[in-house]
Amino acid sequence: MTTTAPWTDDELDRVGAAEELDVASRRPDGKLSSRRTIWVVRVGDDIYVRSVNGPTSAWFRGTRVRHEGRVEAGGVEKDVAFEDVDGEINDVVDAAYRSKYGRYSAHTIQRITSSTAGSTTMRLLPR
Repeated sequence: MTTTAPWTDDELDRVGAAEELDVASRRPDGKLSSRRTIWVVRVGDDIYVRSVNGPTSAWFRGTRVRHEGRVEAGGVEKDVAFEDVDGEINDVVDAAYRSKYGRYSAHTIQRITSSTAGSTTMRLLPR
């Protein structure tokens, strides 16, 4: 997996501020799957996503095939690589989700910050 360039400051601002992100994974034949709408957070110079329903979610399972896809948010459309992350960054990503989406119900926030959702945390790397 090679990346062509990091996110620009403008892209980070726009994607990070977007309420939702559309994600489509790349299938074995190279075509894109159907888009799914998910939540997205920015942490520093990185963009993160995760599956509220954990690893059984169809869109997340699609990312396992090639670890590539396309995202669109805030007027930015990019081909990306999906990089699995774990460890301490999950605490920081949890905090970002709580801060950005805290106006939603406590139950909803608990689901997106659960260990099940956290097990699917991915950093989006521009391609």
